[in-house]
Amino acid sequence: MTQVMKYTVFSTPFGWITCFGSAKGLRKMTLPQLSPQQSMDLIGEEIDNAEHDPDFFNDVIQQVLAYFDGEEIAFNVKLDYGDATPFQKAVWEAARTISFGQTESYSGIARRINKPGAARAVGTALRNNPLPLIVPCHRIIGADGGLCGFGGGFAMKEALLTLEKASD
Repeated sequence: MTQVMKYTVFSTPFGWITCFGSAKGLRKMTLPQLSPQQSMDLIGEEIDNAEHDPDFFNDVIQQVLAYFDGEEIAFNVKLDYGDATPFQKAVWEAARTISFGQTESYSGIARRINKPGAARAVGTALRNNPLPLIVPCHRIIGADGGLCGFGGGFAMKEALLTLEKASD
């Protein structure tokens, strides 16, 4: 049986976010964008066959809005990692264990998943993270403590980390 895919676009203080998924769970989510269309475009062609449902992801929306209000959120939503590899899933789940306001290095994530030499592969898995904020790849930093590698750009990474630090 084919899953009915749905999407929602909503506004946050940082910009527009699109959520995409099905009853199985949230499959993709964008970082904030300047417009609803930019946000939807980041989902890709899959969105063309999905049904717009502004209420489908209410739980996600409420948690994201609370996050942007500075609340310490440990996102609790059903996820659908789709056709992700076991390694990607392990990296993403390890990233989800990093608490609000905390950071971890790529090599630290590699150690958490018992692949101590896989820091670069961790970076590749995080570059393909379809669920930013939910899988908080912005909390992953270089071993030297510097900001590095983030699909939303350094300004967004710094803004998210600053939001979390300001909420301490």
